[in-house]
Amino acid sequence: MVYWLLIHVLPFFQQVESHTTGSSRVYITFRIALASLTSFLLAVCLGPMAIRWLKTRFRERVSSASTELDRLHEGKNNTPTMGGLFLVMATLFSVMIWGNLENHYVQLSIFVIISFAMLGACDDWTKLSTSTHGLSARTKFLLQWILSMMAGASLYQHQFQIPLGTELVSPVGQFAIPMGYGFIVWTGLVLVSTSNGVNLTDGLDGLAGGCTIFAGGAMIAFCYLAGHKTFAQYFVIPYIPQAGEVSVVVGAMVGAMLGFLWYNCHPAEVFMGDTGSLPTGAMLGLSAVIARQEFLFLLVGGIFVIEVLSVIIQISIYRTWGWRPLRCSPLHNHFVLNGQSEVKVVTRFWICGALLAIAALAGLKIL
Repeated sequence: MVYWLLIHVLPFFQQVESHTTGSSRVYITFRIALASLTSFLLAVCLGPMAIRWLKTRFRERVSSASTELDRLHEGKNNTPTMGGLFLVMATLFSVMIWGNLENHYVQLSIFVIISFAMLGACDDWTKLSTSTHGLSARTKFLLQWILSMMAGASLYQHQFQIPLGTELVSPVGQFAIPMGYGFIVWTGLVLVSTSNGVNLTDGLDGLAGGCTIFAGGAMIAFCYLAGHKTFAQYFVIPYIPQAGEVSVVVGAMVGAMLGFLWYNCHPAEVFMGDTGSLPTGAMLGLSAVIARQEFLFLLVGGIFVIEVLSVIIQISIYRTWGWRPLRCSPLHNHFVLNGQSEVKVVTRFWICGALLAIAALAGLKIL
C-alpha cells in the first residue's frame, strides 16, 4: 500500500536504485524495519481486545499423553487460545503496507500464511468444539502436503530459469544437485516439516514464539543477502532476484511475534494454537527454500529440528524395544517432568536458539 504509493505517485522514489537489488529508492532495509515495528505495534494494540474476544469463545483444554504433565499444566486450562488469529492479522496488515504486493514471492508468502492459518484454525476449532484432539493426523498431514506442493509448484515455475534457483545447494564445497520437478516435492517436505516443527515446539509459554524470533531474524538476513547481487557474490550464495522482498514478510512476522510474546510470556494470557504455529513454521520454511539455504536452515531452526527428532526417536524406540528414552516428548516436556521450572526451560531453549542462529550466520562465510 505505502510502497505502491511511493513508487507510483511520488516521482522521487520512481528511479530504480541499482541492478544489485532490483528495488526502488524505498530501501528494503527501511521497509523491513518499518514492517517489523508496524506489526509489533498492531499485535500489542490488538492483543487486549483479541484476548477478550477469544476468552468468550476459544479456551484451552489441557490434554496430553501424560497425566503428570496435565497436572503440572492444570493452570493453563481455560486460557484463551487461537491467538494466532491476531498474530497473522498483524503480519498480513504490515505486509500490505510495506511489502511490494506485485512481487511473486510476497504473493506466495501471503498464500502460505493464509492457507496454513486456515488449516490451523480448522484444527483448533475441531479440537475445541468436539471431544477429539482436532483433525486426524492423516487429514492434517495430507492437507499440509497439498498446500506445500502448491507453493512448491508456484516457486518452481518462477525459479527454474534462475541459476541454482531449483538446485539443492550445499553450504560445504559449493556443489549443487539438480532436482528438476523433485524441487516441488522438496519444497513440500521443507514446509510440512517446519510447520510441524514449530507446532510441536509450541508447548510452553513463549517457547515457540521466542525461538521463532531468533530463527526469523536469521532468515531475514539470508533472504536479504540472496536478493542482493553484490552480497550474494561476496558470500558465494545463489543470487535470487527479488528474494529480498521475502525479508519484509519475515520481518513483519517477527515483529508480530514479538507483540504476541508480550502476552504469551509466562504466565501466558493467550496461546497461539495451530492457527499461529502452522503458518509461522511454513513461512520460515518457505523463506529458506526461496533463499536456497535449506541446509543452513537446519542449524537456524535447530530447536524445531530437535523437538521433531525427539518425538520420532521416542515413538520409534518404544515401538521397537518397548521403552521410552524420554519421560515425555517433545523434548521440552522431558525437562519439565524432571523438575525444571517452565521459565528456566524456555529461557535455555531461547539461548540455544539464539546461538544456533548466530552460528548459521557465521557459517555463510566460514563454510
